[in-house]
Amino acid sequence: MSDIILQNLLSPVVLFFALGILAAMMKSDLKFPAALSDALSIYLLIAIGLKGGIELSHYALGSVLKPILGTLFLGVLIPFIAMIILRFMKMDLKNSIGLAATYGSVSIVTYGAAISFLEAYGKSFEGYMNVIVVLMESPAIFISLLLLKLMEKNKELAMVHARQRIGIRAGNSLLLGGLFSNEVMRESLFGKSVLLLTGSLLIGWIAGEGAVPIAKPLFMDLYQSVLILFLLNMGLIAGQRLPEVKQHGWKIILFGLFMPVLCGSLGVLVGNYAGLSVGGTALMGTLAGSASYIAAPAALRTSVPDANPSIYLGLSLGITFPFNLIIGIPLYYALAQMVH
Repeated sequence: MSDIILQNLLSPVVLFFALGILAAMMKSDLKFPAALSDALSIYLLIAIGLKGGIELSHYALGSVLKPILGTLFLGVLIPFIAMIILRFMKMDLKNSIGLAATYGSVSIVTYGAAISFLEAYGKSFEGYMNVIVVLMESPAIFISLLLLKLMEKNKELAMVHARQRIGIRAGNSLLLGGLFSNEVMRESLFGKSVLLLTGSLLIGWIAGEGAVPIAKPLFMDLYQSVLILFLLNMGLIAGQRLPEVKQHGWKIILFGLFMPVLCGSLGVLVGNYAGLSVGGTALMGTLAGSASYIAAPAALRTSVPDANPSIYLGLSLGITFPFNLIIGIPLYYALAQMVH
């Protein structure tokens, strides 16, 4: 286990991430232009979705049904787990929703680092795992925002009932009428991350092997190099966010360390039950244990503006992301080997 952790620590992706953190802590003038940062994100989203679609074209739907169901199960379950823990910690509603969406969704770059880890050890995994990334990206965001709407409508219902003495049936009608808003649906299903992943996946699936000659030079051969650039930028952001996380006390930091272990372990169990290989099970654990810093924050900025970005982004980038790169990925792989 220690050899695996050491090997991961010395990998280029982790070292460049550490370089970014060091640069931020030393107040270096190193920074990425916003346009370049967005371009790197778009590249990774398209590359992962496109490769996933091409791989999916090789499989019949029946062969991927159990992993897909397991993915949807995790996408619904994890936000509820996060909400229960955070409410027990006395976290306010808006920030609880922000963290539930962040930890229920996935980190695409953590997934990419896990793939690099498996490839370095020559471990194979199911080609359709890129499809799992797309499927796990959105449900937790959607569930978290629906939980917020539900709780807000419950408060509204209680106020209306107290003031107007209306019946329970009328209140339930009011609740159901406002539960599904266009804004929630749009941000959960058609945000940049989900749209690019889903669109690229469908294009790769439709084109199949015919897309390989076009996609390979840019989206396959250069993927690892672009990932290094992106992780350097993420290190800069994470280093800047670390002081903000500390302001909220040790409980929230412990949450950022405990959630990936708990949810990653659940992901390993679900992956094993779904019949995945050791590599695929480790990837399922990585996805379940990761926290989003692209799709979820994009949805939260407009749907839950009162949630503090320094909490959900700082925790995701400053605590859980480096934890997964250094310890989490090797841990999920070791657990996958144990359950198999």
